[in-house]
Amino acid sequence: MPVARHDLEALDRADALRDFRSQFELPPGVIYLDGNSLGALSRRSRERVAAVVEGDWGRGLIRSWDDAGWIEMPRRTGDKIARLIGAGQGEVVATDSTSVNLFKVLSVALRVDPKRRVILSERSNFPTDLHVAQGLATQLTPPIELMLVEGTEDAIEAALIERGSEIGVVHLTHVHYCTARMYDMARVTRAAHKAGAVVVWDLSHSAGVVALDVAGCEVDFAVGCGYKHLNGGPGAPAYLYVARRWQERFSQPISGWMGDAQPFAFRASYEPAPGISRYLSGTPPVLAMAALEASVEVILEAPMDAIRRKSVALCDLFIELMDRRCGGMGLELVTARESAWRGSHVSYRHAESEAAMRALIAQGVIGDCRPPDLMRFGFAPLYLRYVDVWDAVERIAALSLRG
Repeated sequence: MPVARHDLEALDRADALRDFRSQFELPPGVIYLDGNSLGALSRRSRERVAAVVEGDWGRGLIRSWDDAGWIEMPRRTGDKIARLIGAGQGEVVATDSTSVNLFKVLSVALRVDPKRRVILSERSNFPTDLHVAQGLATQLTPPIELMLVEGTEDAIEAALIERGSEIGVVHLTHVHYCTARMYDMARVTRAAHKAGAVVVWDLSHSAGVVALDVAGCEVDFAVGCGYKHLNGGPGAPAYLYVARRWQERFSQPISGWMGDAQPFAFRASYEPAPGISRYLSGTPPVLAMAALEASVEVILEAPMDAIRRKSVALCDLFIELMDRRCGGMGLELVTARESAWRGSHVSYRHAESEAAMRALIAQGVIGDCRPPDLMRFGFAPLYLRYVDVWDAVERIAALSLRG
């Protein structure tokens, strides 16, 4: 374990990912520990958007739908994201928001076995995921039951044993948005399939920093956002994954023209496009898609095993330094110490979490809070240094927090 800042400077010099930091716009004097909420701006995204605005839109005008490949952006970007999550080409499409995509895939997943009328999830799942499931449940006749249990593999498996013949869909977030607790994807997916259910994973807090293998785990459906660890920018397009075995079985409920087999035939009747393209709905947001595609390209240039190793190392270092420097300040670690159960952020509970975070941001360390009392710190391996962790903990230790 490093004992001084100069030890961390040496780690930074030896870091295989050190050159990626220069590819991101990072304000001087700021230690950015909120990339798990909004990733930093990559220079490639800035340049790509400028090129699309000035060249494709400014000079190409409407011709750029064909000449610049705008019409292919959702599938092209989806294929790049597929490489980050262990999916095959033609199994991911970048489109809409996570909430809209979740509505699409849950609707389809429930049709795999219409006799099964229960969605199984966890009580503390990300609220919008539960809200979408609740909204969908009330629209169906008879209504779907949303069954909520504790967020552990054991609790999920127990529910599948107890009510397995009723559960049609298991819907979980792979890395928990508050605690960073990470599920064993293969184990849960296997248990769901054994009970006859299909699985929908939300990958919003894991794609880009955790090695994923949705194909190897035989995942059925997945969704995720583009603005966290994928660095696609505020409100970036999200993405969805549909295993090839399900793509031709069903059509999704938001049957917009971009998901039609012949969108430019302008027919009155809808015919779903083949493959993953049927999960498109409206016109793609070209500028936002350009930023996302460019940022994903940057991530793909870094080996995922190196990204994950550094993520683990940064989180381990932060926890160790917090133990050493911030004991007695009333900070309670709620994230797993064991890296196998942890994503790429670390959360602490504190009675004055909001005031403490405001004070910390004023000192140039940007994290965030989640009610009622959590402080979250995200670690983005491509642009954070080991010395950033040291300096952040020093500034936390300097706060006047009461234990």
